[in-house]
Amino acid sequence: MIDLNKIPAPCYVIEEELLRKNLTLIRDVSQRAGVEIILAFKGFAMWSTFPIVREYISGATASSVYEARLCFEEMKTKAHSYVVAISPTEIDDLLDYSSVLTFNSVSQFERYKQKCIDRGVSIGIRVNPEYSEVTTELYNPCSPNSRLGMTSEHFSDRLPDGVDGLHFHALCENDSYTLEKTLVAFEAKFGKLIPQCKWVNFGGGHLMTRDGYDVEHLISVLQSFKSRYPGVKVILEPGSAFAWRTGYLVSTVLDIVENNGVKTAMLDVSFTAHMPDCLEMPYRPRIWGATDPVKGKPTYRMGGTSCLSGDYMFEYSFEQELQPGNKIVFDDMIHYTMVKTTMFNGVNHPSYGIWTSKGEFRLVRKFAYEDYKMRLS
Repeated sequence: MIDLNKIPAPCYVIEEELLRKNLTLIRDVSQRAGVEIILAFKGFAMWSTFPIVREYISGATASSVYEARLCFEEMKTKAHSYVVAISPTEIDDLLDYSSVLTFNSVSQFERYKQKCIDRGVSIGIRVNPEYSEVTTELYNPCSPNSRLGMTSEHFSDRLPDGVDGLHFHALCENDSYTLEKTLVAFEAKFGKLIPQCKWVNFGGGHLMTRDGYDVEHLISVLQSFKSRYPGVKVILEPGSAFAWRTGYLVSTVLDIVENNGVKTAMLDVSFTAHMPDCLEMPYRPRIWGATDPVKGKPTYRMGGTSCLSGDYMFEYSFEQELQPGNKIVFDDMIHYTMVKTTMFNGVNHPSYGIWTSKGEFRLVRKFAYEDYKMRLS
């Protein structure tokens, strides 16, 4: 357990031991199932932890030139890249940092095919199996009219010449049973093409580190697929699974505001700027020492520090009355937080830190006015 007295709030803190626990499980699945599991930077890109990550896996997936460059520089390997739409001005840089490039469309594949071949970069095309159990539309990539990936109507019985693999992404924090049903749809739509592939990529959303996830079933699903398509390499690229429940966002109460009987604890962090998925998904984050509202207990909304009126989270109950200076710790705030933060309103951006396996706090990044200013002009 971290010592809050050693944490300079506001701060994102990742626990090394919790990260290693997740990495151990992921490596075990990879080895037992005979598949490659790589890290998706779109979910977790805290590169100060990459020396630890590299002890367990060797690859990562990128969704932009910058992510691909980060992979090359900090993961010390070229990326499996997938970019929704590639600009002619960035294709050469992208190829510099990529070992695999998956195209979102057949037209972009045709446009850049020769460049990939000339550079020895393996080519893939993202496909849409038109099946997803993601209920939040913002995160559902597989609706029939999705802009992400090609539906089966775009393919004949042969892979386009030069294509090595197919890539689908249909999950969002789902389980192995959802993957199993997704594979049924994938094979129904693209089964004739799979044996022609050197590799297939099952995308992300495989939340194998969540409590209750049936890891043994996942391994059996992966092994079963491999038995049906011997010689085809299988790749998974989760993001959340790596950083799931590995750390926290430590904040401080600055003020208590009460209107019409509703008390709001005003914090030095923002939901819209620092925890955007809480509003986008939406979901209600856990807070240390707090519960859902309980009649008779001190109860507060959590108010963000930006001027956005909706920058708050509904009530939590505490054992004691909150006071300015109290610490509020939001649990599980490492995945899809740092990668999506903004400096809206110029509010103070949380620092980044690591609670090491030796029980020590290491500050790895502190933000300042210059960081805000230099994002503008």
